[in-house]
Amino acid sequence: MTGPTIRNQRAFASGALFLAFAIFFFMTALNYPAGSAARMGPGYFPRLLAIVLATIGLAVMLSAVRRTAERQELQRWDLKGLAWVTGSVALFALLLFPLGLMGALFVLIVVSSKASPEFAWTGALANAAVLITLCLLVFVYGLGLQLPVWPALLN
Repeated sequence: MTGPTIRNQRAFASGALFLAFAIFFFMTALNYPAGSAARMGPGYFPRLLAIVLATIGLAVMLSAVRRTAERQELQRWDLKGLAWVTGSVALFALLLFPLGLMGALFVLIVVSSKASPEFAWTGALANAAVLITLCLLVFVYGLGLQLPVWPALLN
């Protein structure tokens, strides 16, 4: 007797990745006191989030082995796209304080847009305008996070 067949390899791999991250974050959160629901410690929310992430991962993995699951093979990784996105996040971290949130977000969005084979400057600039506005409204004005909005020279 054989075990279940993985019909949708892409979904199974995604679920396994969710589960791996959940296990990593849960184990890391064990170093912090959990507290209780009434008095949450620094480890409470990461553990709870890891449990939710693991549940989602297991659900996706189980859906990939159902008889009714669509057959999809695992494809090769797009290393060029991965490099663009990873590089854009690293640039954001390096540029946040010298360029401020607006400049660093602009670089992040335009550089990460290069990961798409359908890259177009008009789409990247439109995305940048919308996402920068949303980030300013949510993080700076809504949540009141103390982030430099403009380049250091203008502050």
